[in-house]
Amino acid sequence: MHLSTHNWMRAEPLAVTLRRIKKYGYESIEISGEPAQYDVKETRALLNEYGVRCWGAVTLTLGERNLAARDEGQRARSVDYVKSVITMVSELEGEIVTLVPATVGKVVPDGTEEEEWTWVVEATKECFAHARNKGVRIAVEPLNRFETYFFNRAAQALALADAVSPECGVCLDAFHLNIEEEDMYGAIRLAGKRLFDFHVADNNRFAAGLGQLDWPKIIGTLKEIGYDGAVTNEFVAPVDRTPAAKYPDMVERNPVDIPPEQLKFIQDHGSSLLTEKFYDDQMRITAETILPLIR
Repeated sequence: MHLSTHNWMRAEPLAVTLRRIKKYGYESIEISGEPAQYDVKETRALLNEYGVRCWGAVTLTLGERNLAARDEGQRARSVDYVKSVITMVSELEGEIVTLVPATVGKVVPDGTEEEEWTWVVEATKECFAHARNKGVRIAVEPLNRFETYFFNRAAQALALADAVSPECGVCLDAFHLNIEEEDMYGAIRLAGKRLFDFHVADNNRFAAGLGQLDWPKIIGTLKEIGYDGAVTNEFVAPVDRTPAAKYPDMVERNPVDIPPEQLKFIQDHGSSLLTEKFYDDQMRITAETILPLIR
């Protein structure tokens, strides 16, 4: 196992992120699934400069992106988007694309269970075929019920992976597991060799180590199943707007250059634009919690 991180949680130049995570012992990055934001040649040069490899990317399934959409054209555009993320990862010599099939934050279905399952399976198969041609693995990720109605548990993600291909895997996230699973350790064991990626944030979605999750037991269960991929940091710090705020200086008050869609995605997760100091502390705390357990 090795320590990785997402970078969609804060709008900052990639070089700043890479310099920060290298300092704390991260080996790779799961880059934001927005190919238009990254020139491949420049990005590869930065990765080489800082000695950080691309592990993969996560799809930012926001706005009109939805493999479960009733509208055929919308599904086709969503497939094209996922393919563009896969191509970017391939060109950055990454291994994984974590695929969230339905729009994050959408909790009302477009069709019946049977209709949506058919739409998502067909769309994911098309994405999977493109990924196989590009030498990239697909891991479908279940989210908690407050972020998606489509699927929330490891067993459901495995059902989709099985419907796509024996070579399709799953990604699990400790934060979502803690909400949805009767036994989060049993869910990890159920995924077994089909677990291609693992995301980490504590039960309060702050950095690992700032909540109640049992990280030695979680990492120990990953070792038990022979998991050898990335443990990918994905804290999404909730903002407290009351006088009881534990971190009163966590929100960035200065103007930040960020696409409106990305800002909405962050805000829809209960977070906000984070100050560099607070963000840096969260990155450090995750590393201090996880690295001693995976080494």
